[in-house]
Amino acid sequence: MAPVTDGSRNLDDLVWLRRVRDRIDREYAQPLDVEALARGAHMSAGHLSREFKRAFGESPYSYLMTRRIERAMALLRRGDTTVTDACFAVGCSSLGTFSTRFRELVGMSPSEYRRRAESDEGVPPCISRQVSRPIRNREAAGPAGP
Repeated sequence: MAPVTDGSRNLDDLVWLRRVRDRIDREYAQPLDVEALARGAHMSAGHLSREFKRAFGESPYSYLMTRRIERAMALLRRGDTTVTDACFAVGCSSLGTFSTRFRELVGMSPSEYRRRAESDEGVPPCISRQVSRPIRNREAAGPAGP
């Protein structure tokens, strides 16, 4: 058997990293932590975190929280879910952490988002989703240039 080269090792890592990302997308409401994700990918937690960030531009935890906030936004737009219920439905166990992260990504509190979504009645859902999509740190506009 031929020795593993750096190129094939990196390709193998990318396959595992895509699987981790897919798992986060599927199981966002489950209790997930970097250790559990790393075990499933046959990597150490540190290696997973470094490689995930290198491949996707954010840490596994940040990606997970963004997915959770996106799902919570959909629940809050429906109007029949409280902020607390949305928080727990997407897998967050702390309302404070959820609210803080929601504000960081969306630019307003979950309660304010829910109120605004109620007043946007008649706006097609596809437009509402596009306009209110969370902005990740790497997508945020930088300061204006000179």
